[in-house]
Amino acid sequence: EKLSFEESIRRAGDAIHRFPLVNVQGVPLMRPIAENWKSIWEFCPDPSDLLISTYPKAGLDLLKQMNPPRVIKTHLPIQLVPEGFWKNKCKVIYVARNAKDNLVSYFHFDRMNLTQPEPGPWEGYIQKFMKAQLAWGSWYDHVKGYWKEKEEKNILYLLFEDMKENPSREIKKIMHYMDLSVSDEVIEKIVQLTSFHIMKDNPMANYSYIPKPVFDQSISSFMRKGEVGDWENHFTAAQAQMFDENYAEQMSDVDIPFRDNI
Repeated sequence: EKLSFEESIRRAGDAIHRFPLVNVQGVPLMRPIAENWKSIWEFCPDPSDLLISTYPKAGLDLLKQMNPPRVIKTHLPIQLVPEGFWKNKCKVIYVARNAKDNLVSYFHFDRMNLTQPEPGPWEGYIQKFMKAQLAWGSWYDHVKGYWKEKEEKNILYLLFEDMKENPSREIKKIMHYMDLSVSDEVIEKIVQLTSFHIMKDNPMANYSYIPKPVFDQSISSFMRKGEVGDWENHFTAAQAQMFDENYAEQMSDVDIPFRDNI
C-alpha cells in the first residue's frame, strides 16, 4: 500500500517526536539520519545532478527513484558530502547566510520543527550555536569548509544577503555557472517567482503540507521573515558583543564577506 506523506505521518502518530542527536564523524546529526548513514554515504549521483548545500535556515533513498538530472538539497557539511559528488564532478551551489540572522532563523525553526531537539531558551541557544551543539554541527565549520574548497571543487558560493540585495545579479551567476542562457525577461520572471512574499504563499516552499505533528506552524511559520538584520530584534547589546567576539575568533582564518545588514 502506497501512502501519501500526510497519511504516513498520521499513522505514525506517537512515533513522531523530537529525535536526539547522534555524532557522525564529529558532527551531531538527527538519529534517523545517523542510523541511515551508510546508505547516504554510499549514494552515487549522476554527473548531471546539481547539489545545493546550506547550513539549516541559509534522506537520499527517494533520489534513487528519480531520473537525472536531479536537484539535490543537503545540509551536510562538506566533509560528509558523499564522495560520488566530487568524483563525478557534479555542480555544487552553496548558499551562506550571516551568522546572527542564521542563528535567529534556526532558533525559530527548532521551536516549530517537532522532530528537532528542544531548542530551550534563546540565551542558551546562542551558546549551543557557538559551541556546535545543534543539528548539522558548527555553522563556522560549515561555511568555512565550502569556502576553502570552492576553487578546487568548482563550488559556486553565494551569499544570502547578496541575493536579497540584487536577485537578478545572483541568478545570472547561477545561469553562467550552469552553462545556461536565458533572456532578461525570463530572469525577471524567476526573480518574481522566487521573491519571499510569493514563496511564502507557495505550499511547495512554505511546507504548509507537512502536518502539525511535524511542523507546528502555529509556533512559528517555516518561512518567517526572510530579512537581513532581523537579529537586531533578538540580540541584546551584551549578547551581540559576546557573539561578535566569539565570531572574530572562530572566523579569523577566512575572509568571507558576510554582511549582517544591507
